Amino acid sequence: MNKITVKDGTEIYYKDWGTGQPIVFHHGWPLSSDDWDAQMMFFLDKGFRVIAHDRRGHGRSSQTAIGHDMDTYAADVAELTAALDLKDAIHVGHSTGGGEVIRYVAKYGKGRVAKAVLVSAVTPIMAQTESNPEGIPMTVFDEIRQGTATQRPQYFKDFTTAFYGYNREGAKVSEGIKENWWRQGMMGGIKAHYDCIKAFSETDFTEDLKSVAIPVLVMHGEDDQIVPIALTGAKAVKLVKDGKLISYPGFPHGMPTTEAATINADLLAFIQA
Repeated sequence: MNKITVKDGTEIYYKDWGTGQPIVFHHGWPLSSDDWDAQMMFFLDKGFRVIAHDRRGHGRSSQTAIGHDMDTYAADVAELTAALDLKDAIHVGHSTGGGEVIRYVAKYGKGRVAKAVLVSAVTPIMAQTESNPEGIPMTVFDEIRQGTATQRPQYFKDFTTAFYGYNREGAKVSEGIKENWWRQGMMGGIKAHYDCIKAFSETDFTEDLKSVAIPVLVMHGEDDQIVPIALTGAKAVKLVKDGKLISYPGFPHGMPTTEAATINADLLAFIQA
């Protein structure tokens, strides 16, 4: 398996396929690089080099007890991109991965990153704070912590329903998609998943977004029940210097999987523009 060992000894697993301009995919909580299957295959076929890693504590990377914060996630990506000598890269992040992308681009991306894409992303900040009074109350994230810490197998099974909008009238439910989400989640470490909840909910990416000058595409489903567009995507696009928002009526949080054909086409158009 392809792995690099970062400064604190953590092993980061990654896939690296093809040649051409690199596209780096950053997955959401509590998943793995496997969540990008539909995009990896599509863009590989289009002649791109596609790279995706398992965030520390997730998937096939080390189940370390430390470093589950956005600064460390971004530093891990910086070590990976340096090891692979990636330049002129497109970085695409889903959900938590969107936060990871914008923190990486802001801190380490100069000279290496051409464009960034935030898909159903947690940016600029999800949690309700004094400076973000319309955010999601902390009690919601405490419930996610409680479910993850005490009944992770069942909690993860249940979580897939809203994630993919399968609780909506007329939804075509795929048991395979739900089981694959659960499989990916249970591959990772419970400590990493628990700590990551704070990272994705409480990290404020406002200054990161303001500092990024490259083109940024924000893609968000209007029926995202996990990361509501009004709190995130609609705000994030206004903070970047060169941003574009595509919002999708009826699309759920997990739209890169359930609506892959649409998402892939719009991603390709942005990359080629």
